[in-house]
Amino acid sequence: MILVFCGTPSFAVPTLERLVKAGHSVPLVVTQPDRPRGRGMEVAVSPVKDAAIRLGLAVLQPATIKNNAEFRDQLAAISPDTIIVVGYGRIIPQWMIDLPRLGNLNLHASLLPRYRGAAPIQWAIANGESITGVTTMRIDAGLDTGDILMQREISIGPEDTAETLGPKLASIGADLMVETLRELESGQVRPTPQDHSQATLAPILKKEDGRMDFARTANDLLNRLRGFQPWPGAFTIFRGKTLQVHRAQPLQHAVQLTPGEIAVEGTRLFVGCGKDKDADTTLELIEIQLEGKRRMTAQEFINGYRPKSGDHLGQ
Repeated sequence: MILVFCGTPSFAVPTLERLVKAGHSVPLVVTQPDRPRGRGMEVAVSPVKDAAIRLGLAVLQPATIKNNAEFRDQLAAISPDTIIVVGYGRIIPQWMIDLPRLGNLNLHASLLPRYRGAAPIQWAIANGESITGVTTMRIDAGLDTGDILMQREISIGPEDTAETLGPKLASIGADLMVETLRELESGQVRPTPQDHSQATLAPILKKEDGRMDFARTANDLLNRLRGFQPWPGAFTIFRGKTLQVHRAQPLQHAVQLTPGEIAVEGTRLFVGCGKDKDADTTLELIEIQLEGKRRMTAQEFINGYRPKSGDHLGQ
């Protein structure tokens, strides 16, 4: 097929690579404009642009697309069979949806209608899901509301974070998109409307999502720590400074601690969390980082900053 590919993040790169490998023609790759990033604010290209250049594909980076007549003419001249959209980062206008004979196809990193929105991988882990997956769907005017084409499930391991799960879903999704195109061309796929009553949302992450609320259970806090990697992570306040928690584990603790109360036992650091089925829960902090300092073990933190049992985090 003749495809136009729209994408920006590293999650989209495997799909672009597999489509080219499968023999599809990709005369144009559309991605976000280069932007300053990092502490030095150096201009950086998107992962998709980097991959497209490596693959020898033409790249276009329009600042806007909705009312961009030049961009519209460029796509119309290509006359693609379909437009593939993976994490492009812009709302697809109706003229673009209507342009190809097979419409616009999207790869979404959840089992729709669950986790519609910008951060499905992060929220699935944060909410303690054990299963997630990928969906290929036809884009319509709504937010991830179009008809489902194909889906694949994957287990979420207890050690998975958004950083480890993302590449797995990207790889499975890339294969699924190639399969979806093959089945669409042969007429084997029947688009299935989503059950909107079962929809859940995965909104874009905010810094405040990483703030640890110790009224939550220890398991809930660990899931959010795993899900919100690399940003916003999991953080709290210790003696007026931000304390980032990098590694932690829930466990049974002999002493009952109120939410946010810490206990220092030798080289180990514990904090009280919310109740789970009327039982108090406790989180052991294993690797942490005080504002302006390097990452350190609990033992290093205890030796350096002398926290005391009965102190509280979050204040």
